[in-house]
Amino acid sequence: MGETAEQSPGQGERLTEAERRKLRFERRVRVRRSAERVLARPGFQGTLRERLAVLDDAHELYDLDEPADLYGNGVVEALEERTAALLGMEAAAFFPTGTMAQQVALRCWAGRTGNPTVALHALAHPEVHERQAFSQVSGLRPVRITSEPRLPTADEVRAFPEPFGALMLELPLRDAGFVLPTWEELDEVVAAARERDAVVHFDGARLWESTVHFGRALDEIAGLADSVYVSYYKSLDGYGGAAVAGPGTLVEEAKVWRHRYGGTVFQQFPTALSALAGLERELPRLPSYVGHARVVAGALREGFEAAGLPWARVHPEPPHTNEFRVWLPYGADVLTEASLRQGEETKTLLFAHPWDEAGPGLSFTEVYVRAAGLEWAAEDVRAAVAHFAVLLAEEAGRTGTAGGGAG
Repeated sequence: MGETAEQSPGQGERLTEAERRKLRFERRVRVRRSAERVLARPGFQGTLRERLAVLDDAHELYDLDEPADLYGNGVVEALEERTAALLGMEAAAFFPTGTMAQQVALRCWAGRTGNPTVALHALAHPEVHERQAFSQVSGLRPVRITSEPRLPTADEVRAFPEPFGALMLELPLRDAGFVLPTWEELDEVVAAARERDAVVHFDGARLWESTVHFGRALDEIAGLADSVYVSYYKSLDGYGGAAVAGPGTLVEEAKVWRHRYGGTVFQQFPTALSALAGLERELPRLPSYVGHARVVAGALREGFEAAGLPWARVHPEPPHTNEFRVWLPYGADVLTEASLRQGEETKTLLFAHPWDEAGPGLSFTEVYVRAAGLEWAAEDVRAAVAHFAVLLAEEAGRTGTAGGGAG
């Protein structure tokens, strides 16, 4: 069955929490790599050989007889131009990380508006995952419009009790379950910010897959905002990198600050080529992933009901993108063990991502549907859920825990 969460191989002594996490992570990696059926195989989880294969046909993406880039020219400029065109913006600037990209964009806007206050969601990426970088590094002052598990509303933007220079909207909002507003709601929120003389910046790390939900093209979605950040690796399987797109004067200033922040890297042609590959090969497939995620989500719900699990949720349903959350009324350890056992015993890994506890006896995990998931029919998902439920019952019995109702 593999290592347990509590003991390392050949040892009976108790482990620290850090050691438990390390062992569990290593076990998950082994299970994921050996699994024959998964719903997604993100490129970053591959071997070095597999990652280098992304560039096998790079000659189809860019003239490889051109000089290599130096400090952001050449292929990096070609990527910037391609990105700006896709988003319908005047220009774009490549950055090594999204954390840097958004700090620079909002710092530039603060200089223009004269107000360093950035209104955002309490679950926005800079608030949750960036160690207060806005305030600690860039002199920005983040304020939270709302902490509800949805995007801010127009009324909340209008009623916020203090001025702000920029409104940042994460689309989709990952830590609320990859949720998006309706197109009408988004349009109203943007209008409300403009009523307050604030600029609007989209944190669009996963904006690429939002077109199905909004029923709009990328350039129309991005066109609502004054500036947009996009990622090249989260959805497109690039090696890394990000871009800020917007007015030409903003982008030119952003490149100055990119240099000051240490982001004008000597050569970035592998990352730029991998991003071009993602735009060419993966971007056109994202709508099919979103469509199939809705099939998978429905089959998960049906499987949970058929298995008689006391309470289960797929959120949002239907999913707004090709990523969503599953909630179950068990502790994270029990759910993790059942998930990994399923992968080890059947080579089918239904839940490949970690389970996180959200309260006593209640946990959630993220589900991604990508190219590998297109091979799963609804009946395959329901069968995998049925087996998972059996393993879950065994683990709950072994540990003396049981699922309970959650409303």
